[in-house]
Amino acid sequence: MPAAKLSSHQPLAERLRPRRLADVVGQQKILGPGMPLRLAFESGRPHSCILWGPPGVGKTTIARLMADAFDAQFISISAVLGGVKDIREAVERAQAVQSGLHPQPTLVFVDEVHRFNKSQQDAFLPHVESGLFTFIGATTENPSFEVNSALLSRATVYVLEPLTTEDLKKIVALAQAQQGVPAIEQVAIERLVAYADGDARRLLNTLETLTMAAAQEQLQAITDAWVLSVLGERMRRYDKGGEQFYDTISALHKSVRGSDPDAALYWLVRMLDGGADPRYMARRMVRMASEDIGLADPRALRLALDTAEVYERLGSPEGELALAQCVVYLAVAPKSNAVYKAYNAARALIKQDGTRPVPMHLRNAPTQLMKQLDYGKGYRYAHDEEGGFAAGESYWPEGMQAPDFYRPVRRGLEIRIAERLDELRARNAQAQDGKAEDGR
Repeated sequence: MPAAKLSSHQPLAERLRPRRLADVVGQQKILGPGMPLRLAFESGRPHSCILWGPPGVGKTTIARLMADAFDAQFISISAVLGGVKDIREAVERAQAVQSGLHPQPTLVFVDEVHRFNKSQQDAFLPHVESGLFTFIGATTENPSFEVNSALLSRATVYVLEPLTTEDLKKIVALAQAQQGVPAIEQVAIERLVAYADGDARRLLNTLETLTMAAAQEQLQAITDAWVLSVLGERMRRYDKGGEQFYDTISALHKSVRGSDPDAALYWLVRMLDGGADPRYMARRMVRMASEDIGLADPRALRLALDTAEVYERLGSPEGELALAQCVVYLAVAPKSNAVYKAYNAARALIKQDGTRPVPMHLRNAPTQLMKQLDYGKGYRYAHDEEGGFAAGESYWPEGMQAPDFYRPVRRGLEIRIAERLDELRARNAQAQDGKAEDGR
């Protein structure tokens, strides 16, 4: 890719921005040969779309390249700073170009489109439908929840992924070859790539900081030790994706599983202080509640979900107290992995077992023909039976021996669950013994 002839005062990320589709690094699942967005470029016919992905993965770049590919007027709106006035101005500019001496299409790009409210998003609809302009929205949030259904139905959603380690290394090489970034020790490159966490903008901004600092110190090459001395605090605070990150989350999870609230708090605060995303921490707590506590205390899962919601509402630092409250509760809660083990056992069986037909008495019979074919015949409605339990009834495929997947532990609520299951199994055995005697 030839170096762009842009002002040296522009940020490195802007100077290195691709000017051709072939120069884009990453996103091969949508931009590779034969992939959907690549085909859209090659068709020469623009269409409205939503680009959904994390920061620094190329959403704005792709939108600009689309405008170039279709020789369209490019109008960019920031939903963080803009409003209805900006939308109105975009409409006027699109109308002016369309009715001018040299008509051309218009592409309106809305960055962080999820920040616009419903009425602001609705303002685009009539112009998208009339074909006045092509709408492209960029969002880091799930468009299913953040973009109006009416607008979403008129746009194709393309999912962009974080850049891979190899993608980020290519970007480092490009910055060195084209933009004067000095030689960098391989270990330092590995550290910078891990720090970037799939975000090209974060990587390039860091490289720019290091390049300016290296020039001031008249360094010919950037070493790992020097990177740590310049960015030590920042590097310590963001090690997501590195070995230390996964070691620390492992320590947190095992402290909760081992019922040590103080150790769990220690590792939680270590991760928050290290720059871990609190939303990620909340998701891990949901997993802990399901995997290690389960039905021994079903309230744990609800608390973990509530914790995630509280953090979304409060943010940092106030929302982090909810994380601390949750991790302490999870640590002191009774533990059971019985459901986790049962689920894995069921998956293993399904993977190796054949596809057994559903027994006739368990099949649904919504039509008269199905009833004539004995669908649902002999099914016992549990609510009409004594105690709401059809003793002796089988819910397994014909000829299949019932596996014993779920084995509740004798802790927390699962003590009561185990007692209930013992009672029901005893009633089943009694009913089956009665059937056997009747058949003699």
